[in-house]
Amino acid sequence: MNKVTNVKVVVHNHVDRALKQLKKKIEREGVVRDMKRGVYFEPPTQKRRKRLIRAIKQNMILMAGQGQL
Repeated sequence: MNKVTNVKVVVHNHVDRALKQLKKKIEREGVVRDMKRGVYFEPPTQKRRKRLIRAIKQNMILMAGQGQL
């Protein structure tokens, strides 16, 4: 179950800025989450629960950004 992920970051002069962009892109792609998932077994019920909690959090963030909270 090897999943190849390519993340491209352009480095001009600021390596710190490029590293920050890389971290954000990796987080958005879910690379770290997928790596952690492969380390230990997670029951399907736990996967569904985590997915639901993540969806609720994202929805709350979207609503807060639109001023609906």
